[in-house]
Amino acid sequence: MKRFLKTALFTIIGLITVIGVALLFFNFKGVPTYEVAIPENMKNLKVEVTPERVARGEKIATVLCNGCHANNDNRLVGKAILDLPAEFGKAYSLNITQDKEHGIGNWTDGEIMYFLKTGIKRNGKYSPIMPKLPRMADEDVKSVIAYLHSDRFPVQATKGKQPEQAPSLLLKVLTNTVMKPLEPIKKPINVPDSTNIVEFGKYVANDMIACYACHSKDFSKQDPLHPENSLGFYGGGNPMPNLEGQIVPSSNITFDEKTGIGKKYTEAQFVDAVKLCKKSDGGVLRYPMQPHVTLTDYEVKAIYAYLKTIPKIKNQVK
Repeated sequence: MKRFLKTALFTIIGLITVIGVALLFFNFKGVPTYEVAIPENMKNLKVEVTPERVARGEKIATVLCNGCHANNDNRLVGKAILDLPAEFGKAYSLNITQDKEHGIGNWTDGEIMYFLKTGIKRNGKYSPIMPKLPRMADEDVKSVIAYLHSDRFPVQATKGKQPEQAPSLLLKVLTNTVMKPLEPIKKPINVPDSTNIVEFGKYVANDMIACYACHSKDFSKQDPLHPENSLGFYGGGNPMPNLEGQIVPSSNITFDEKTGIGKKYTEAQFVDAVKLCKKSDGGVLRYPMQPHVTLTDYEVKAIYAYLKTIPKIKNQVK
């Protein structure tokens, strides 16, 4: 019996030592750096800046980029991410203005597209917190790039370098184990025919603005390359901190009649909710939900039509 206890004690001590060494290794290693392997279809990309692309890119960037990158003057110089879960440490968004020293003025179009798709910067550094857009249509990505090159006020060259990232030990461990950059899709990706309202709504919701990311169960159990495989797909409950550090779980927006939006929102009310943050009972949806004013009514109606087709999830979110 004593021999058994002695063996068990040494085993436990050995395990604790191994875990401690591993944690020290991850802590000193930090978030990994990767080889920048830009595919041929992106490497020599040169986006033509047209008024149509700039308008489209501005619309998409207003939904996806401004919330994290815009300062109080609406310049996209980056800032502290105040609603990052505390257990991930501190993070700061990138200066994405045209400034060549602090911004992305020296980045090639291929490097920008590669970063948006994979989360890997031109220097190989990985941005685990930044949302990735692996399935966004090539033309829409080009439109975002055109907007970043445009004469619009928010993207004009502006000095301003954010502090170094301060990831927690947990985030360092996760990025060295389960959180990895995405492989870019090499085949062409096109925007679906908008007359097919369900397919178009699926694209807008999943691939263009990634509604599922917030409205599924857990950020760590999502599949950006196959969104439908994400845990609790559109069933809500994802614990999201607001700017005051309070937890605001995302809503269930499947068409479950009791716990989702099946009986709570008409199409018109859903449009008001997405574009104006107006609830069906007249109240106001809380942050981190924000008004998506640049989406057209048709795009939001298409999302509504698509949500009708996905499996209902019974999940009462308080």
